[in-house]
Amino acid sequence: MHATFACGNAVQANAKIDHFGTQGRVRADLMLYAARPARLRMDVVSPFGVTLATLTSDGQRFGLTDLRDKVFYEGPARACNIARLTTLPVPGHVLVSLLRGEAPVLKHAPAPRRWRGPPRLLAAGHPRHAGRHRGDSPRAPSDDWQRPWDQQRLRVLDVRVTQQGWELYHAELDDHAGAPTAGPRQDPDNLPGEPRSAERSGLRRRGARRIHVEVPQPEADVRFTTTSLTWNPRCPEGTFEQPVPPAMRIQPVTCDE
Repeated sequence: MHATFACGNAVQANAKIDHFGTQGRVRADLMLYAARPARLRMDVVSPFGVTLATLTSDGQRFGLTDLRDKVFYEGPARACNIARLTTLPVPGHVLVSLLRGEAPVLKHAPAPRRWRGPPRLLAAGHPRHAGRHRGDSPRAPSDDWQRPWDQQRLRVLDVRVTQQGWELYHAELDDHAGAPTAGPRQDPDNLPGEPRSAERSGLRRRGARRIHVEVPQPEADVRFTTTSLTWNPRCPEGTFEQPVPPAMRIQPVTCDE
């Protein structure tokens, strides 16, 4: 899995997000960037292309512009703050990994890893963390089946994380399809120094087009359906942070996870 996603540092996508919860179903269109390890940008847009809200996180600082209520929320990049838009109380690095199609890695002290058969991976954390992380995937996509095993790419289909017998979250990844790598950006004045993609244009790797994440407590049920996906886009300076818009009320937010 790590080899498959080694060069896929970031994704840019247009997607639809569906929230299912106590307030009913809420559906919105998203433009998003997700970059390792925990950098996020999500712009909620109306059917007419008007931005309604913008979430940014550089892994340390969180900002959320709510243009409907004229409020700018700022605080640490914790799961509880990111959930103000996504309703998913999961850490930023978890959401970034899932949007990239990869199983998030739990932080723990070195411990023996156990392999249960070719199609299923089970990684157990150190006992003092009492965490358990499980991901299921087939050996390789069908178009790689005839290649040598070390050249076959893995697709993550299912991720389930539990702690002390309690499920923290469960994610299903489906509809994997090839997606292009962003091409180089050309300066209109042909000046040198324009940042380029890390890889050559035209290279394709797979990404999950449908991601379903469930969190039992606090209850959250969210589906991301990607309509377009590009690997390793150029992320201009300021992509993952935002200034306070004029005429906005600033609301500091600190919450316990």
